[in-house]
Amino acid sequence: MTTLNADPAELAKFSDLAHRWWDQNGEFRPLHQINPLRLQWISSLCTLKGQRVLDVGCGGGILADSMARQGAQVLGIDLAAKPLKVAQLHALEAETAGVEYREVSAEALAAECPASFDVVTCMEMLEHVPDPSSIVRACAALVKPGGWVFFSTINRNPKAFLFAIVGAEYVLNLLPKGTHEYAKMIRPSELAGWCREAELDLQQTRGLEHNPATRRYWLSADTSVNYLFGALPHWAARRPDEPLPIYSPLIHRFHLYPNPCLTISRPFCLIWTAPWWIAPPTWARPPTKCAPTAVCPPTRWSATARW
Repeated sequence: MTTLNADPAELAKFSDLAHRWWDQNGEFRPLHQINPLRLQWISSLCTLKGQRVLDVGCGGGILADSMARQGAQVLGIDLAAKPLKVAQLHALEAETAGVEYREVSAEALAAECPASFDVVTCMEMLEHVPDPSSIVRACAALVKPGGWVFFSTINRNPKAFLFAIVGAEYVLNLLPKGTHEYAKMIRPSELAGWCREAELDLQQTRGLEHNPATRRYWLSADTSVNYLFGALPHWAARRPDEPLPIYSPLIHRFHLYPNPCLTISRPFCLIWTAPWWIAPPTWARPPTKCAPTAVCPPTRWSATARW
């Protein structure tokens, strides 16, 4: 018998609040306020119209419903039955086309229909499950080659504890007390590691900030509290004509070489690891178009993430 990757206490906690999910002035007000930011960020990286989208841990369907209104064919999944019923009822009342909901785990759906979705989202959910790395692997298995996977969660550090738990739950009462547990929060380095293990290449990171005085939310480069990740399946993240960074340990540098895996017709160059003051022979030199870079390797994701 397979054990569900779910905490019964967490399911019960959100089930008890299910009837308040679409109350924009209730316990889920922060989700309603940040949803336009999440949707805009996702839409800036990939097209939603006409795409098949999966929302893992959809709850009452706030994000799933908004993505369906962008023209996507959305499937929202969750293991809490009451929020799913609320999501289904809201879709009927709001006449939202193109959205469906299922009570199924991400792992079970990955075994049932792998590589079936153009976009997979898993927002504000990883910090509520016993094994978040399993969810990351399932999301990687569910996305099609070249599709996007999006995560959002909360960092684990003193500032995040002060802002997301003490401030949001006990001082400002933005969230019900006990919504988050500090031990379950996830550092960006941990989530990035799970992405690598699942063969997802991290492409974008963004932080989510809040000003309690103005009640305004915005995206920034500060990932010290709330943050979002955007990733692509491993080799889909690299264009066929894009050079491949290869590390030379003796000189502590990265060199760019033609991509050997996606551009078979191009030669694969051996790397020269002699000290920097010895010029490499012709066979070890990168092509002119792929000259050695600076000490740091090229990267698309934010270097400002606070690990």
